[in-house]
Amino acid sequence: MKHLTIKLSLYINYFVFAILLNSVGIVISKSINVYGVSESSASILEAFKDLPIAIVSFLVASFLPRFGYQKAMLVALVIVFLGCLGMYFGNSFDTAKLLFLSVGVSFALIKISVYTLIGVVTDSPQEHSALMSSIEGFFMVGIASAYFLFPAFYGDNPNDWLSVYPFLCVLIGLSFLFLLFSKLNIPIQTSGSNLKEDLKNSIGLLAIPLVLVFICSAFFFVMIEQGVMTWLPHFNQKIFSFGEKLSVNMAAILAISLALGRFIAGWASKKINWSVIIVVCSLISVGILLAVLPQLKVDVNAIEITSLANVPFLGFVLPLIGLFIAPIYPLLNSTVLSHLPKSLHSPMSGLIIIFSALGGTLGSRIVGTLFENIGGVKAFYFLIIPIILLIVTVMIIKRLIQKQGGSTH
Repeated sequence: MKHLTIKLSLYINYFVFAILLNSVGIVISKSINVYGVSESSASILEAFKDLPIAIVSFLVASFLPRFGYQKAMLVALVIVFLGCLGMYFGNSFDTAKLLFLSVGVSFALIKISVYTLIGVVTDSPQEHSALMSSIEGFFMVGIASAYFLFPAFYGDNPNDWLSVYPFLCVLIGLSFLFLLFSKLNIPIQTSGSNLKEDLKNSIGLLAIPLVLVFICSAFFFVMIEQGVMTWLPHFNQKIFSFGEKLSVNMAAILAISLALGRFIAGWASKKINWSVIIVVCSLISVGILLAVLPQLKVDVNAIEITSLANVPFLGFVLPLIGLFIAPIYPLLNSTVLSHLPKSLHSPMSGLIIIFSALGGTLGSRIVGTLFENIGGVKAFYFLIIPIILLIVTVMIIKRLIQKQGGSTH
């Protein structure tokens, strides 16, 4: 297979960061239960994760081709290794903030490198879309793994769960060694503009109508995805009355659905117009929320559910929304990137990450605040708004590509 070593390296690094990034919902739940913080205060962890992603992406997106993608990913792994050690020995809400700060900084380097290298190792929009969807799907497998990995360390002692971090350090160390000895063979640019000009070029992309509308759609999507993913473990515990361990395990259905949806999208995008897939999936997602949420009521006297056999039907249905929101993000990213010159992929990847991070932070913060003030069920109704706005932006993107004379398939 062409570029096999590079592709394996991208898959493994994305898998490691999937576990770390999307453990934020688990750590938020632990922060509420163990460290005694409120829902709205705990939601700040999403900002500690996402805002560094946005800031670092903005500063380094155009610089990375000269620094080197392999070197950038190695630096990222070292930073997050130290963050995991800090969480294990610190054991506090403050060290949880520092952990996600390190995860955010590192992931910015990883994601820009991965998105740019996808453009390097593929030769057509269809091949680009297929690899993007499969890597994003593997990312979801990593997320699903987190929902089983973390509870595996739960015990009678409230601090037992911290033992997951030395294990993650081992995984990060293995990823570092694999990457270190991989031959990426991507030439490092030794010349080019300075940082000021790089930033000016990145900002200049915002003058392109296609880019401007696209980043709005990416913002809305991540607001939806993170709103659900970050708060589902706590939602399961408070609304469905699941035990703490079962709440996290059941959230894995969402991650598995997301993974399956993205793998299917990689296949379907070769046969079905990308915009049709996104609009249909968005409408089905709204349908799931409107079908499930009206039937849920909070019962403070409910008996805690600790067995999978006692989980109600709706507890399985709600996470299946992941199957339908899954295809949206990789298809949007691939469609826009493949209709831009490859020289713009690195700064464009930076913009994708910046606005995705902002959407994730805002979505999680809004849901967390609503959860605390009006309850989890009503908080999840909010997610219908960005889904509708997403559909609108997708139709505009399709029209802009058609005006450019590009294929919308």
